[in-house]
Amino acid sequence: MTAECAVLPQVTHAPCASAVRGSGPRRLGPVMETIVLDIGETLIRDDRYWASWADWLGVPPHTLSALVGAAVAQGRDSADALTLLRPGMDVTEAAHARAAAGRGEHLDESDLYPDVRPALARLRELGVRVVVAGNGTAKAGELLRALDLPADLVATSGEWGVAPPDPEFFARVLDASGADPRATLYVGAHPARGLFPAKSSGLRAAHIRRGAAGYWWADHPDVVETADFHVSALTELPGLVEGAGPAEPPEPTEEAPGRTRVRALRAL
Repeated sequence: MTAECAVLPQVTHAPCASAVRGSGPRRLGPVMETIVLDIGETLIRDDRYWASWADWLGVPPHTLSALVGAAVAQGRDSADALTLLRPGMDVTEAAHARAAAGRGEHLDESDLYPDVRPALARLRELGVRVVVAGNGTAKAGELLRALDLPADLVATSGEWGVAPPDPEFFARVLDASGADPRATLYVGAHPARGLFPAKSSGLRAAHIRRGAAGYWWADHPDVVETADFHVSALTELPGLVEGAGPAEPPEPTEEAPGRTRVRALRAL
């Protein structure tokens, strides 16, 4: 279960008590046997996804991007940006309508972040089991597998019938891992939908500073305290496996004088 932390009128450096994981230096710990990677804004750039929705709804891409950022900053699901544009719209029905019109989901090589293939290939060379598992439709799973990524398994919530942050999703992740939870590293950008529930399920976790959620929440005290590792690129992962040690947690950044930032964060 998750609990809602208070909405902070400005960034504070006192994390929600329920999210504190302790302080001091992180240690590498057990050997990593499996690395599980989230999909959206971890492996896949969301540019095309949001641009296609903007086109479907008849608004400039920048408008929808700004609303996505606003939703993330409020601790909401990024998909809430769509209902901010069209209050009352059923997003699932609209997605079906797009698909029926031949304007549904699409993925190709240009949607991958450039570090995906080299990082995943190196992990497999090191003998690590690579699992791709995240929120997405069954169609998205088919499209991802068609990219022939250097991964042992690719699965989506639509195929499993359960989505993050549901604990059952992470139980499925552990089944797919084939390793002890402490030998399994989850990598993702979204704290509430990935980092926190992964840790609650016993996995180790790396927060990646990527995408709207990744950048926005990277220096939040809850994230700094909860993540075992903090990375800015997937190509940093092989170094962790090889024993280079975790990156030092980033120091929370101070706000400019007079600047107010509202942040709401769901924590364990």
